[in-house]
Amino acid sequence: MFGPDRLRLDGRVALVTGGTRGIGRAVAEAFVGAGAAVCVTARKPDELAETAAALEALGGRVTTHQGSAGTVEVAEEGVAHCVADLGGLDILVNNAATNPYFGPLVDADAPAVRKTWQVNQEGPLYYTQAAWRQWMREHGGNVVNVVSIGGLRVGPFLGAYNVSKAALVHMTRQLATEMAPGVRVNAVAPGLVKTFFARALYEADEAGAARRHPLGRIGEPDDVAGAVLFLASPAASWITGEVLVVDGGASI
Repeated sequence: MFGPDRLRLDGRVALVTGGTRGIGRAVAEAFVGAGAAVCVTARKPDELAETAAALEALGGRVTTHQGSAGTVEVAEEGVAHCVADLGGLDILVNNAATNPYFGPLVDADAPAVRKTWQVNQEGPLYYTQAAWRQWMREHGGNVVNVVSIGGLRVGPFLGAYNVSKAALVHMTRQLATEMAPGVRVNAVAPGLVKTFFARALYEADEAGAARRHPLGRIGEPDDVAGAVLFLASPAASWITGEVLVVDGGASI
């Protein structure tokens, strides 16, 4: 029988990359609220300290790891830190992303493309591999990748970013087949969400941007966090290899 406990994460340990702001921060807060212990990773020590204090104030058991997503070493160290401090790693949320270039892909310079694909494609793979080797292969688990509706359709100005997210969509499905049955791998594909990362897409005309959504508003980080919580919870125990679109109806 389905009950509210199906959305609980009591006794589970989660690692959220890029978890100090925006969608990642909302996910970390949702997980703490559902009873999970959480490891947050990010680049800036001051943001990690503030996030840890805020999550602990919510009653959470929290640890942090500092480093830039996109390298094998940071991923391996971050997962090892999580396992050592919190006793395991049941849920991995690959949320960290970057987009240093805004413009046509055909004109993008190599360093910007390399950085975008390193963080957005390689980073999730390295964290997932580390989680698999250090915990999930033996104990099972759950991976949720934060992709984008830009990875599902073509759009202007964000070509390098969108291609990286399209690759992550395919990676989600590939890893879902390889890591089954013990590990589920899914993704959420947000549309336009009100974050610092996406501010250039809505700040000039938020009302106009809202009107382009059937639900009449742009998204909030909590809208995406709810979808991630569902996929990470026992309520989604028979779902793997799927991409859940969370975009206020914009793609229809």
